[in-house]
Amino acid sequence: MQIRYFLALSLLPQLVLADETETVAASSSQCVVVPPVKPYVPLYEMNTPADLERIYISSDRSAAQMGKQATFNGDVNFSQGGRNIAADEAILDQESEELHANGNLVFQDEIFTVTADSLVAKMRSNSAVLSGAQYWLTGQQIHGDADRLEITKENNLLLSGTNFTTCPGQDPDWLLEADRIKIDSTEEWGEIWDAKIKIAGVPVMYIPYMTIPVSDKRKSGFLFPSFSTSTTNGVEVATPYYWNIAPEYDLTFTPNYMSARGLFTKTEFRYLAGEKQQGQLNIEYLADDDKLVNSPDRYLYHWEHSGAINKNWRVLANYTDVSDNNYFNDLSSDVQRATDNQLTRIGEISYFEQNWDFSARVQDIKVLGEEEKPYQVMPQFTFNYRAPSYWHGLDFNLYSEATNFEHQDSEYSTATRVHLEPSISYPIHGPAGSLTSEVKLLQTNYWQDDKSNLSNSELSEHVNRTLPQVRIHGQVNFERFTDYFDTNYRQTLEPQFQYLYVGYEDQSDIGIYDTALLQEDYNGLFRDRRFSGLDRIADANQFTLGLTTKLFNEQNREVFKFSLGQIIYLEDSRVGINDITGSNDTFVQENTSNSAIAAELTTQLYSDWFLSGSIQYDAKESENKKSEVTVDYRPGTNKLLQASYRYVPDLLNTNTNESVDIKQIGFRGAWPINDSLYLVGNWYYDLNESRAVETYTGFQYESCCWAVRLSYHYRIKTNYIDEDNPVQDTRELFESGIYLNFVLKGLGGSGPLGVSDMLDDGLFNYRKPLYLKN
Repeated sequence: MQIRYFLALSLLPQLVLADETETVAASSSQCVVVPPVKPYVPLYEMNTPADLERIYISSDRSAAQMGKQATFNGDVNFSQGGRNIAADEAILDQESEELHANGNLVFQDEIFTVTADSLVAKMRSNSAVLSGAQYWLTGQQIHGDADRLEITKENNLLLSGTNFTTCPGQDPDWLLEADRIKIDSTEEWGEIWDAKIKIAGVPVMYIPYMTIPVSDKRKSGFLFPSFSTSTTNGVEVATPYYWNIAPEYDLTFTPNYMSARGLFTKTEFRYLAGEKQQGQLNIEYLADDDKLVNSPDRYLYHWEHSGAINKNWRVLANYTDVSDNNYFNDLSSDVQRATDNQLTRIGEISYFEQNWDFSARVQDIKVLGEEEKPYQVMPQFTFNYRAPSYWHGLDFNLYSEATNFEHQDSEYSTATRVHLEPSISYPIHGPAGSLTSEVKLLQTNYWQDDKSNLSNSELSEHVNRTLPQVRIHGQVNFERFTDYFDTNYRQTLEPQFQYLYVGYEDQSDIGIYDTALLQEDYNGLFRDRRFSGLDRIADANQFTLGLTTKLFNEQNREVFKFSLGQIIYLEDSRVGINDITGSNDTFVQENTSNSAIAAELTTQLYSDWFLSGSIQYDAKESENKKSEVTVDYRPGTNKLLQASYRYVPDLLNTNTNESVDIKQIGFRGAWPINDSLYLVGNWYYDLNESRAVETYTGFQYESCCWAVRLSYHYRIKTNYIDEDNPVQDTRELFESGIYLNFVLKGLGGSGPLGVSDMLDDGLFNYRKPLYLKN
């Protein structure tokens, strides 16, 4: 069990005019803080610089002495540019060019509204001092008091004896008090001296000095620290430091002390390379982890870069490495989550023209928790050429690649593969349907160096494989207007068929370098390949039949979709993929006349009820190959109830190398108890193991100016076998924790709290039924 506390604070919001739509979305009408005065509306247009300098004065009574003073009484209004001063009395000293005003004093411009006891404004320098001030930022909830508020000639803002809050009413739930605040309008940064935060009138934090942004402009300095405590890491204190090196470079360094493990440091360096390239470098390091035997060092380094060199050239690079398999399970990384177990390393450069493109890449994948390592692509060159309608409506395409496969272990075979795939197709498209006929020639050459030393492994040194392929795909579109349950709909009926022929050739003398079996869902029935990669190209002589029907309501929104299809094999396929151990003469063979039936359904059952499901069913064996179904009830914003079932057979357990079936049910919900309090929870249960794999319950209360969330999380952990870095005590199979999040709005915005954030907080993120796919 672990308990963590997180206080999200940053000590001043941006002093900028908020967009009206954002303001409405961010707060309800009960939360809007409105100044107790009418908004100022300029009485004249300001189209020229002269208009901005011109002074307008109106009052009930006035008395003036030429060249000296002018006195105004009763409903005085003084306007210059976008500023307006309203008062009971004002005195304009023409010699010193000063304006003194008092009595029901109101100062307004486009940024804020201020009421004060008195005002002294210097016209020549365009500065002013207000005493006994109360201020409200336009379009925001921020308001406060200041003993003295000064607007300098540089248009900077100086506040003395000041405070601010975003809470409505005379007794705010939280309040920040400061001896002095300076806002620099040019640098767009503020400085705060002797600040303290009060919650319910009780001081909870003191900060002697800090600088804060009042816009999105960057500045070097310490970011707000975070605190947490857990039984796994002990007491944690993290204090990030941000270094604004240059407009195109910055760096964030975060020392994170964990009493149970030691000092964990995280460094993130970001950069811009010209206008169209960007990247970042992450380095994370924990020396002498006390939780592990022999206290090993643990580390991560990550580099990514992408962008365009010019209109034709593109570059991409991504590299990540960690010290051990359980790095992401034990430590909170800024790069990947604990559920990620693949580290992809890619370097690629590409060139694009209208009808052709070329790319060169290297690739390596590190799979955490697996002993067997994938092959490395060192390197791969691809060339694609497209010639649409090059002769009497015929399209010509050419795909080609040259790939060299290497392996980190010397006992594995290596290979070089050259593949050419020219194709000629004749597409016919129209509103009533389409028909595409295609002919391909699949020409592949392998040069292999067999180092496996297995008695049953007979890889040929050189393989020349030539396979013809013919594919005919057609679809017909039918449409009619109908009604169901007294509701008008537009219904479509879209039957489609495909004939596929691929020649046969024995491929048992070719190693497996980048090939795997593809999923056979409804869309997969109409592929022209059974395997990814090129090491196995399955022979085929088959028909695929499919049917899709849709319903559209009067607003032309799809409310129902059902698809059903199956492959009819005219001949058995004799090419399969090898088993796990590396024996290249053991293959899976299609000894059936039909494939599994694949069906998919998405529909709006009624009003706010939605249903989604898919199944792959073997009618010959009366066996469910894969299925999932989800029912959603979504009656409004932040209201959700979902029930789901998922079945996937024969998944490989990487720790035991055994096949397991996944059979799970799940329930997820989010519901407001009242306007300020709502509940989010989920529960997923493994029917095979008779145990819950994840439970999450969270309550959140949100008012106008603060929010709090209390949540409980229980979930299965991903623990990989790592002989180099064992743990002193046995790793727990499940992890549980109680989390408390507290946010003061205006001292960090709305923070991470929200229904969508809670729905995504877990192993099983929420997905709408329409997008419920693997």
